[in-house]
Amino acid sequence: MSHRLEAGSALTADRRTRELAGLAEGRVVDVLIVGGGITGAGVALDAASRGLSVALVERGDLAQGTSRWSSKLAHGGLRYLAGGHPAIAWESAQERAVLLRAAPHLVAPLPMLTPLTPGLPGPVAAGTMSVLRAGDTMRRLAGTPRRRLPNARRIDAPEALRLVPELAATGLRGALMSWDGQLTDDAALVVAVARTAASHSARILTRVAARSLDGDGAVVHDEMTGDELGIAARHVVNATGVWAGELTGGVHLRPSRGSHLIVDAARLGHPRAAFGVPLEGSRSRFVFALPRPDATVLVGLTDVPVLDPVGIADPQVTEEEERGLLRSVSSALELPLEPGDVIGRFAGLRPLVEGDDDATADLSRRHVLVEDPDTRVLTVVGGKLTTYRRMAQDAVDAIVARPGVDAGPCRTTRLALVGALAPDTSLPGVPTRLVRRYGTEAADVIALGHDRPELLQPLAEGVEVTRAELLFAVRHELALTVDDLLDRRTRLGLVPARRAAALHAAREMMEIGREAVSA
Repeated sequence: MSHRLEAGSALTADRRTRELAGLAEGRVVDVLIVGGGITGAGVALDAASRGLSVALVERGDLAQGTSRWSSKLAHGGLRYLAGGHPAIAWESAQERAVLLRAAPHLVAPLPMLTPLTPGLPGPVAAGTMSVLRAGDTMRRLAGTPRRRLPNARRIDAPEALRLVPELAATGLRGALMSWDGQLTDDAALVVAVARTAASHSARILTRVAARSLDGDGAVVHDEMTGDELGIAARHVVNATGVWAGELTGGVHLRPSRGSHLIVDAARLGHPRAAFGVPLEGSRSRFVFALPRPDATVLVGLTDVPVLDPVGIADPQVTEEEERGLLRSVSSALELPLEPGDVIGRFAGLRPLVEGDDDATADLSRRHVLVEDPDTRVLTVVGGKLTTYRRMAQDAVDAIVARPGVDAGPCRTTRLALVGALAPDTSLPGVPTRLVRRYGTEAADVIALGHDRPELLQPLAEGVEVTRAELLFAVRHELALTVDDLLDRRTRLGLVPARRAAALHAAREMMEIGREAVSA
């Protein structure tokens, strides 16, 4: 293993088997976490980095649920500021600053435009600019320098069209430009957090479903072997998001579905900035078009109440949502987007905490901790991807406050994630695309092709991912199935045509990777 790989961070099928066997033999851990999304991975890292022994179980794969269906932004909370929730906005700005330090390879500055179209009157534009300037103040106070995320400013129409060529030019008065953080990939962030936790000796166990929880641990089912076993723990955290109520009582949620469409970036002239179109009747909600590093643009997102999330493993974008998103974003374009322009779509469920507001769009994005009085199982729920670290800190703080727990203070505000690389640093001979995904470990991906150069070739026309990346995922990122490779480690599954083109290679690398790890 290369020196660039952080010691103990590799997650493999063999490691999973060994660590699960140890727990089956009765080894007691300080903290058992149920749920392998960003919240559960964050709790595992916080607890393990304080010196507590940790096990995390997830019934599917890392980031299999809500965590991979975000807009892939590490955002500073401008929406919450505009919506009258300054405390949540401030927390978002602070946590974005932490992410920029902890995972600079996974977070890049993204310019965001609000086009000044005939449909956006001057007073509304002035109010929007006031919010953007307030956001700059929070950004500065949170410790993010202007060189990383520049101040908001107004730009003229020619510059707006240079950044987003397909904006409607007629009547365009320019745009308001601000900056936010964009994640290379949300699922990659989950994997990085989980692997960093593993480097602190946390046991990360996917394909292990919790059947029941109590204050002494859980009964779980190994989905790979069919075995049922007990895991003993001194403290248990339920971090299963919208499904938290299935395992413990006292959790009251009003989930909503957020949907996105995927469009080829060429259809919008390969935009270099995101742009947002205000929704009618809302002070703070926009439909955004967000350019991605993989030559696509995300269009989103919706906010639709979901009355009963139980049994919804794969939420779908409805035709009504798709029509609404296309109509909204097209209001700012020279040529409207059509259904045929959509090359992919996805939806996720937000675990919103029940409140007094009628619409889920108006519910607070705060997170809460709920302790079951009978079992002492601690549930952490609500919040959003950007503030995962704070959610995790609060959950572990609650455990540390219990009698008899010996642990140090939270360390994650300054703890770098696996692969962390200083901003704007390049690695000689390594493509920028790989650096943005793997950071310092990009060189290790390239090294897999030293004796087999064909591993570094793109999988197919229009697919930049290589076999080396698939092999790395099997050897180091706990990819146990072809679906793990395509749908969560590489995200090729977001565009069905790309997934189909890569399927054969994924099967091939899964077999080779398993053989190499076993050997």
